[in-house]
Amino acid sequence: MKKILISVAPVAATDILINPRAIAKDVIACSKAGAGMVHLHVRDLNGQLTPDLSLLEETVRYIRSECDIVIQASTGGVSNLTIEERCAPVFADWVEANSLNVGSVNLGDAVYRNPIEEVHYCVEQIIRNHKTPEIEVFEIGMIKTVRDLAERFDFVKPILFSIVLGHIGAAPATVRTLKSMLEAFYEFFPGEGEALWGITHAHRTDFEIMKAALDMGASTVRIGFEDSNYLNPTTQVDSNVPLVEAVADIVKTKGMMPATPAEIRAMLNIHPLKPGVFGR
Repeated sequence: MKKILISVAPVAATDILINPRAIAKDVIACSKAGAGMVHLHVRDLNGQLTPDLSLLEETVRYIRSECDIVIQASTGGVSNLTIEERCAPVFADWVEANSLNVGSVNLGDAVYRNPIEEVHYCVEQIIRNHKTPEIEVFEIGMIKTVRDLAERFDFVKPILFSIVLGHIGAAPATVRTLKSMLEAFYEFFPGEGEALWGITHAHRTDFEIMKAALDMGASTVRIGFEDSNYLNPTTQVDSNVPLVEAVADIVKTKGMMPATPAEIRAMLNIHPLKPGVFGR
């Protein structure tokens, strides 16, 4: 039976109050509902991106006190941070995975800048610090960029992609767009076991794109307030748990199962944390 990595991204970019204990409580409940990975940004108390890991570390300590979910920290987000500041969580010994952005793109009124020299720096640090990258691709050309990066850098296999659809100004969330992205994915990564892909749907109001992605062979699905808090077109929720439950139910309905944290670590060849890090 195929196992699906369900990742929860629990904090909306618009949140202006970061409460580590509340975030951890929600993540722990999401883990019980089927999430095997959590995607977190490095934020200050007011929700602004920062290189200061204090609140993120506090959040992870609370999470680790009750569950073994895979910890992924973002190196992205629209901000004025330098690439060195954005990569701060790559150096944390309690982080297992990092998101990796490989190109610039319009996100609404903002320009999400990822110049190639900064991409190279981020890749170098991720590899040097034994983190597992999840490469977020917002446009079809970024898939070719990853192929070029894979020729230059020694990524641990499989390389994990997240196909991100639905952002204003970037690739739209349609089945046709997803098919086009997958044509490029399989063209540039045809080797068995070389790469896996998953879906992230920004501004989501239903689960149709996620269902289509699972039917097309997705190995991962990301859900959570960072992308949308809609359970259906008319219902917004105040906890990430119902969203994770909905995805887990879809996965099971399609004859698959949510992957456990241990299965995810094996699936992605995640480098083991040092003994004793936050109880692991």
